[in-house]
Amino acid sequence: MSLAVKLLLVAALVLGIIIPFGYFLIGEKTKRRYKRALGVNVFFYFGAFVIASIMMFGGSVQAADAAEKAAGMATGLGYIAAALSTGMSCVGGGVAVASAASAALGAISEDSSVLGKSLIFVGLAEGVCLYGLIISFMILGTL
Repeated sequence: MSLAVKLLLVAALVLGIIIPFGYFLIGEKTKRRYKRALGVNVFFYFGAFVIASIMMFGGSVQAADAAEKAAGMATGLGYIAAALSTGMSCVGGGVAVASAASAALGAISEDSSVLGKSLIFVGLAEGVCLYGLIISFMILGTL
């Protein structure tokens, strides 16, 4: 797929989302306008999705070149998957620890007997990061 076709698909997808909701947000906000904007948005989104699928699976490739590309592509995507599983789980765990720890500190300042219960919730939030790290090690082990 050429660069021009890729840019055209991205532009169609972005415009398909921006134009209908811009139409809805500028004028009077009624249920009819919302339904029309949502319908146009769904039409453009799935239309671009179908066109991209046809273009992606429509080409012919030699078997040896495809196998060589797939091996390189699979390794690269494996590294990206490992990085995303670690990174996103750590971001989610950080958000959870921030909420749980601040609530725990507030509860402990009022009643010190809730220390054990609050530490359990903070530990559970940190566990999310560990699960993501374990998954990334499993992904890297299969590469």
